[in-house]
Amino acid sequence: MANLPIVILAAGASTRMGARDKLLEPVGHTPLLIERIRAAEKTRQPVLVALPPQSAKPERWGCLAGTKAQPVEIANADLGMSASLKGCITALPDKAEGALIIPADMPDISTADMNAILNAFDGTRVVRGSSRTHPGHPVLFPRSWFGRLEKLSGDKGARDLLKNADPLLIALPEKHALTDLDTPQDWATWRAQNSGD
Repeated sequence: MANLPIVILAAGASTRMGARDKLLEPVGHTPLLIERIRAAEKTRQPVLVALPPQSAKPERWGCLAGTKAQPVEIANADLGMSASLKGCITALPDKAEGALIIPADMPDISTADMNAILNAFDGTRVVRGSSRTHPGHPVLFPRSWFGRLEKLSGDKGARDLLKNADPLLIALPEKHALTDLDTPQDWATWRAQNSGD
């Protein structure tokens, strides 16, 4: 099996949730971040989690208890998603052949979805989850892209890089590749749609 660590981006400030932390919102009876880590660990790949300084979000750090996930402290998390990407790419093991990047606020991405992306990897091409009509997440970058990811800046992540990536798109069920939950209204809508789960 190829060594393709999963990087969960969980260092954002969650400002659009008001006083609530979206990554601690319950999914079933489990905080979202714990649920995301468990789903990633089921792929049997190493899992890294980008986190803000422990003093800023100690509850998020607590989510790693009982898991094998490696925390990566992003001291300058306020600079945006690029800081998280750079920090985690730097922390990857030398034997990593690529890295699967997943924002932590996307609860619909399943272990099966992650495996579909991982299994499509050919060692050279970017692989990206998509809906039937739009590219989304997760995104698997081969090692040859790590240098470019380390040079990113701002809060757009790798969006501009991906414009010219010609990725292999893997269609995921329904809106798994697109659904992210940033606001209380996003959460309310998502819970209403998943109330039967």
